[in-house]
Amino acid sequence: MPESNSNKDKDEFLYPHYSYHGKATPENIVFNANLQEFAQRVNYICNLETGGKMSTEEAYQEIKNLWKQLKSSRQGLKINKQSDDSEH
Repeated sequence: MPESNSNKDKDEFLYPHYSYHGKATPENIVFNANLQEFAQRVNYICNLETGGKMSTEEAYQEIKNLWKQLKSSRQGLKINKQSDDSEH
């Protein structure tokens, strides 16, 4: 079943994606998508904690786990020191 325009609008509002403006390598583009997802999820967790739906400790642990996933993604894509190396 095709997705309706209102569902597309809602998804775009809830999960905005922005164009990547850096050096366009497949690794950088994938990491950028992962970074945007990380930021969105951290925002939701912060809102849940602020609204009393999640404890501070739960929010901290969730964000810590998301950070580990993002860090692992970066290492897996082998872009750990790419920008650092190019500056030296």
